[in-house]
Amino acid sequence: MARGGLKGTLTAAAAVALALTPAWAAEPPVHPQLWPQARSPGLVDAETEAFVAELMSRMSVEEKVGQLIQADLSTIRPADLREYPVGSILAGGDTPPLDAPDRSPGQAWLATAQAFRKAAAEARPGRPYIPLIFGVDAVHGNSQVVGAVVFPHNIGLGAANDPDLIRRIGEVTAQETAAVGIDWAFGPTVAVVRDDRWGRTYESYSEDPEIVARYAEALVTGLQGPPSAWPALRGGHVAGSAKHFLGDGGTENGRDQGDNTAAEAELARIHAPGYVAAVDAGVMTVMASFSSWQGAKMHGHRGLLTDVLKGRMGFDGFVVGDWNAHGQIPGCTTENCPQAFNAGMDMLMAPDSWKGLYRNTLAQVRSGEIPMARVDDAVRRILRVKVKAGVFGPRPLEGRLDLVGSAEHRAVARQAVRESLVLLKNNGGVLPVRGSARVLVAGGGADDFGKQTGGWTLSWQGTGNTPADFPNGQTIWGGLREAVEAAGGQAELSPDGRFTVRPDVAIVVFGEDPYAEFQGDRPTLEYQPGAKTDLALLRKLKAQGIPVVAVFLSGRPLWVNPEINAADAFVAAWQPGTEGGGVADVLIGDRQGRPRHDFRGKLSFSWPRRADQYRLNRGEPGYDPLFAYGYGLTYRDRASVPRLSEDPGVATAPAANVDRYFVGGRAVEPWRLVLRDAGGEIAPGPSAVATPGGALAMQLVDAGGVQGAGRAFAWTGEGRVAVAGPAVDLSRQANGDMTLLMTYRLDRRPPGPVRLGLGRTGLRLDGLLAAAPPGEWRTVKVRLACFRQGGEDLTAVAQPAWIEAGAGAGLSVAELRLAPNQNDGVCP
Repeated sequence: MARGGLKGTLTAAAAVALALTPAWAAEPPVHPQLWPQARSPGLVDAETEAFVAELMSRMSVEEKVGQLIQADLSTIRPADLREYPVGSILAGGDTPPLDAPDRSPGQAWLATAQAFRKAAAEARPGRPYIPLIFGVDAVHGNSQVVGAVVFPHNIGLGAANDPDLIRRIGEVTAQETAAVGIDWAFGPTVAVVRDDRWGRTYESYSEDPEIVARYAEALVTGLQGPPSAWPALRGGHVAGSAKHFLGDGGTENGRDQGDNTAAEAELARIHAPGYVAAVDAGVMTVMASFSSWQGAKMHGHRGLLTDVLKGRMGFDGFVVGDWNAHGQIPGCTTENCPQAFNAGMDMLMAPDSWKGLYRNTLAQVRSGEIPMARVDDAVRRILRVKVKAGVFGPRPLEGRLDLVGSAEHRAVARQAVRESLVLLKNNGGVLPVRGSARVLVAGGGADDFGKQTGGWTLSWQGTGNTPADFPNGQTIWGGLREAVEAAGGQAELSPDGRFTVRPDVAIVVFGEDPYAEFQGDRPTLEYQPGAKTDLALLRKLKAQGIPVVAVFLSGRPLWVNPEINAADAFVAAWQPGTEGGGVADVLIGDRQGRPRHDFRGKLSFSWPRRADQYRLNRGEPGYDPLFAYGYGLTYRDRASVPRLSEDPGVATAPAANVDRYFVGGRAVEPWRLVLRDAGGEIAPGPSAVATPGGALAMQLVDAGGVQGAGRAFAWTGEGRVAVAGPAVDLSRQANGDMTLLMTYRLDRRPPGPVRLGLGRTGLRLDGLLAAAPPGEWRTVKVRLACFRQGGEDLTAVAQPAWIEAGAGAGLSVAELRLAPNQNDGVCP
């Protein structure tokens, strides 16, 4: 596209970047006049611009480049700031505070923030003081902090359709973030989901761009406060970040970090409204997406970042990258990417690559590969936001740890739970449950904070959490028991549905296990394909003549027709967060069975009739939902849901096993176990076996409570144990800092090298095994990035795990799989 005719519509800063389109860029043409207009209020004013200009006049090129870099707490320490003047730090989803456990309360986070701030403030001759800006994924409350309120995920809030509530949620999140010394919340997520198989569907408010836009404005205002009251921190607010720009909710097949192939007009109509509303509300930062548009990576897309966002939409804040996503741009690595800066990225999130990125970017600025005009534009934007966020000034709420998880904040979250519940079925008026009844509470989700809070809760995937990690929270079981006993009834918890005294009603709470990002991508929308254990529980209770209420916990609408049929009432509760009592507020009535609160939630996502209705969006061709967008019963409704078809419309498909290879001592489909030595290879069955050359023998062993069963391998010569199968792309997992986990027991200490491998690359485990006591089950996690650094091409891996050793080695293995790096991944 000829860009010259559009220069007049761009800001001066955007026009500077027009000459920076690299020759390699193969991005589709962008026509800014097709896009909606917006304007950043409150970011630019004469006083702020003068302050920033004076500060920049005293900055060296090293200090300017430092402002463009963001490092993760797992790889940086306060002392590093003496050599590297980085502009920002973050704590990724699995990153703990400094010198603290993975799950830590507010005091540890406060101490971390203050330690970095103190280091940044150290006097250095000729170097001006520029505070860091500290960001976290406070996507449903300040959910990395033990004791903080965790709100329902966005999909549930969309069902509430209450912008004023969203504004108050933003205010609470800001207060609980500012109280622990953090300046910046990476929200709101304004994705508009078009394929519910996407693993981030729960981070979207709705399939409707209008709801997303209303909520974007409300949450930005709640997080940041009105521009007239800035600096934000002075008023107990923080900086926000609309994400992920642009179109991440519309990738083909719902693939995370995938490609959005929509025409430009559709991209603008469906995926831009949330950003327009956020910019108009004064959002200080925008986070770019991992995804692509028509094959061009967003982190390198000058047309959308500069011409549209900074030009047409008038965005005056700064654009920050996502976790090493710049490394996916053609020609880039995580440590070397001038293309991203030249396209319009202002700050790159380089969690573990920040040192190399700083050095290379500095050299590219000095050589002119990244023009100084582009650097100055980025630095000006970053400093402008730092001024408006208030990092140069007082922080009245810092240290107010009494605000974290306060009763007032929990009340807001409890209201959000009540308003988010959607009643899909209530045949026979089984709901509300009479408070004086005998109530059986069953199902795996009833007393499980993990299922209740979902991903991005104390850890990236939301896994591994225990009740002790939620000192201010209440499970759904806790809320139900409290409500029933207060009304004179009796409540019994029995996850498997067994009981000694027959109940009047059973409330079964079940649903998805927690997940985040690509770990949650699905092949179909069928819930529990194959072994439907939750369905069996519902049917067992129903067969005994007990009225059954199903409470379904999920991060998206799923095909649950059999489960709906097996229940008298069915409630979509989404992922309600820490205030499980909000579920009881609506389900449990008074002693006579009169409602205490009615259902208010309406579907903000259409509910599928079949498991193959992936792109089920109102207004699109072939729209035929089971429950349409906007559906939701109340206690005044008397309509019954007839028996539904139990044909999913697709062949039952197990969940994709891209990340599970060998579990419980067995290979997981489609993977197979292969043993090799110089004499050939064999695919062993469950019994004892030896390789053709006799160098490697295998037998079944008991792994106790680890995975129930394992395989013991004994080497009398050189041999390899491998998991093999179809080639899979693990580049996303590596970029997400996933690890290859091995649960093992050392049976005989190896006299020679032992390698744990992936693809063609093996890493020696000798040092780790030397410290392992024989006979004890242990776990090691090796970062996928280590294999990539070893030269492995992670885009086509046919052997995702193997172990190689020589004579004298003895090792038992219970599992080989991918797992998040919770600050415990190593590079042997």
